[in-house]
Amino acid sequence: MIPTLSKSLSNAPVAIGQLALHTSIGSSLPLPYVRSYIVAGARRSHAEATFTEEYYTPRYATDGTLTGNLRFALRYEPLDMAILHAALTALGSRALTDWILSEPTSAYSRRAWFFYEMLTGDILDLAAAQAGIYVDALKSAFHFVAASVKSHRHHVNDNLLGTTDFCPTVRRTRKLEAMAAMGLDQEARRLTEHYAPETLVRAVSFLYTKETRSSFAIEGEVPSRIREERLLQALHSLATFDPADKAALIALQGSIVDPRYAATNYRDFQNFVGETTRHYGEHVHFICPRPEDVPTLMRGWMAATKRMLQAPLDPVIAAAVSAFGFAFIHPFEDGNGRLHRFLIHYALHRRNFTPPEVLFPVSAAILRQRSLYDAALEAFSRPARSATEWRITADHSMIVENDTRNLYRFFDATVQAEYLYDRIAETIHEDFKDELDFLTMYDAAFDAVRNVVEMPDRRAALLVRMCLQNGGKLSQNKRGQFAELTDQEIAAMEAALEPILHSKDIKDLP
Repeated sequence: MIPTLSKSLSNAPVAIGQLALHTSIGSSLPLPYVRSYIVAGARRSHAEATFTEEYYTPRYATDGTLTGNLRFALRYEPLDMAILHAALTALGSRALTDWILSEPTSAYSRRAWFFYEMLTGDILDLAAAQAGIYVDALKSAFHFVAASVKSHRHHVNDNLLGTTDFCPTVRRTRKLEAMAAMGLDQEARRLTEHYAPETLVRAVSFLYTKETRSSFAIEGEVPSRIREERLLQALHSLATFDPADKAALIALQGSIVDPRYAATNYRDFQNFVGETTRHYGEHVHFICPRPEDVPTLMRGWMAATKRMLQAPLDPVIAAAVSAFGFAFIHPFEDGNGRLHRFLIHYALHRRNFTPPEVLFPVSAAILRQRSLYDAALEAFSRPARSATEWRITADHSMIVENDTRNLYRFFDATVQAEYLYDRIAETIHEDFKDELDFLTMYDAAFDAVRNVVEMPDRRAALLVRMCLQNGGKLSQNKRGQFAELTDQEIAAMEAALEPILHSKDIKDLP
């Protein structure tokens, strides 16, 4: 039982809302990201790296019951769907029915009713709501939401990102609001307008290759030319891919892995990500969902991805939820990481976030600061692992001994969305712009060299590269490779390169 205000306020803060629900039901689920308390003093907030504490004055105190704390959570907190599901299940159909009948027009009782039936599949013995204005299932002040679909039975606007099988959420943070307001997609389009069309074509070709190699490098692999080409071809097929087509997804997996590990269906064994150590056995990083849960989770993932790729949900947030959600479901034995990053590009392409025919090498940005990627993955995997009861058998396979489906079903993707927004901003500002600038500068340098001496293209390209590697000068130890050129001609070329290499604005280059 939650301590009452009168007994506890003088000694310690009193938990309310979802934190109190978590305690009341004795849940093994991870704690909510937002944790609310009643305290003496003023209303205030305190943000830590992985959670936020909200302190409320005594006038917000609940009666300590499940219903009282559910009402508080529905009114004041971003919802943790796993805790909400567990609390509504613990409350039960009878108590919930009594609440609804006692407050038939209440926005909170009707939202609780909607969530109970949607999340549990148990339909209460109640007639459809006849009164009460339509209210949103998720408050847009607290969450990023999808397009609304009216639930006439409850007079609730269903604006969830997913369905009962896979129902992720993204909390509305200051960082995500600021990133969404930056207009990165429009910035990328403006960039493309400043460069020659042929330069853009060459840059895009390089960026596709860079993305392909970086995606393999994240996994510590150096692919064969054939495997690299297969992933490259997959990235060029974004326009025709359909993530809701199971056969197409399986075919895509088969196209980017060694043919011996091509899947014919979702995995039917317990998988985990870890490493074998000499003295301590398996060091487990991530525990995948149980194989019996994968088909339902993937059915929900497909429906959620389809729903999220419609307006008004921000495209980068949609990409993060879909791609990281897929990675955490981990439906195949091999290729999940590459598919996860492929899905980032698919979502950005599908929502026209990337300019036509362009691909941002997100994997290159991930690779530059791999520790941040690992931290984004660990933000989900660490609490999920703590809530999972598992053991390793003598043959190094894993057995999961408790029901873990809701850990993956109710995925809070806020941390991953913030992470992906940072990487996309980085790859637009650095990889995309830098490659366009370099090619523009290179072309100007190439023309400047050939204006001094009309050299063969291959020789001119070699000389330019050597000069660029040495601050615009041809080094003495490389001078012998261009014996056909006079010292005066080399000096003229270096003089022509100087203003190009030191131009402050690439648009000023000839």
